[in-house]
Amino acid sequence: MSALKSFRVIELAESAAGEQCGKLLADFGAEVIKVESPGCGSPTRRLSPLATDGPSAERSALFGYLNTNKKSIALDTSDEQARGKLNVLLLHADVVVDDHAPGWLKALGLDPETIEQRLPQLVLCSITPYGQSPHADRTHAEDLTVFHSSGWGYHTPSGADERSPLQGAGRYMASFEAALDAALCIVAALYERESSNRGRFIDIAKQRVLASRLDYVLGQMVAGDMEVTHQRSAFDLNGPASIFACRDGFVYFWIALASEWQALRRLLGNPEWMNAFPPHWLERECTPERVATFRRHVGEWLRTQERNEISAEGQKLGLILVPVNDPQDVVSSPQYAHRQYFTGVTHPVLGTLKHPTVAYKLSSSPARIDGPAPLLGQHDDEVLRTLGMPRERDAGQ
Repeated sequence: MSALKSFRVIELAESAAGEQCGKLLADFGAEVIKVESPGCGSPTRRLSPLATDGPSAERSALFGYLNTNKKSIALDTSDEQARGKLNVLLLHADVVVDDHAPGWLKALGLDPETIEQRLPQLVLCSITPYGQSPHADRTHAEDLTVFHSSGWGYHTPSGADERSPLQGAGRYMASFEAALDAALCIVAALYERESSNRGRFIDIAKQRVLASRLDYVLGQMVAGDMEVTHQRSAFDLNGPASIFACRDGFVYFWIALASEWQALRRLLGNPEWMNAFPPHWLERECTPERVATFRRHVGEWLRTQERNEISAEGQKLGLILVPVNDPQDVVSSPQYAHRQYFTGVTHPVLGTLKHPTVAYKLSSSPARIDGPAPLLGQHDDEVLRTLGMPRERDAGQ
């Protein structure tokens, strides 16, 4: 049985953040009804990569990924009659997911104060770049600007003030991280509603989500254990961890403990150069000179190794040594094949694609991709025909 079966979600979202949140809920069994503008649909339907042929609203592989297992209805929310239908849908919904700029929900009569009075059991989740306050005026922020305003640009690369910061990992990192937090908050709110019989408003700010991922640095600054500074060098551990070249690609090697130093000694066969280092140098005496010597010797040795084989050997000894994979490596990974991480999904325009599932397994209620992203307005008749009709719920729901 799916974890969220019998919950109904109305998705008003029109960007990667809200649609990924809805996807997580849908893939775990929730009924997610996506409300789209007639004719053009969600803006993500026009984002690359695009299929070469087919209707313009159905060619986006990004939309195809973000909207599996959902239903699509076409409603013009600026039209009074359409709003009436939307209001009826809301009467029988558990959750609303939105990612428009602050003020958009209020124009629809769906601001938190109104919802609390009209639909007190509804869970309303808003995902925006900076939340409802105090920077709600930054309505045109993209994931790139959110990434850098959160502090993550200091990590790319860290410790190199003279070099320009990099873009960061992925085009939609901020959106996907915020979507995960939003989905978790929604599930927690639904669980809490079982006892309180009350919904709640969830305000997700992408910037705050990314700031919460700033590992040890931000936490130490907040706690007063590290000086608050704009110097990017503060975001560098100054240790020997790095990406190293191998004979057939690259590996990432992280090392920070005396126990890992001894494990590396066994992996390398106790070379003479390691004897010049004190046993606890990584924890207490990690000087730039020792880091440079370490990287030179380890780098020369790794260039003679195969990345997958040496990573497996290192991991058996407890080392954090992993291959740097490209997309084809990930798709063909035996581990992912064993976990059934990818699911083949057949779409009428995009064809059959491999979609990743989630990074975690629930034994009794796993995430499943049972259907492709919907065509625009595909479920108008099915959903709008049953307006006002009560939904059947499983026992215990």
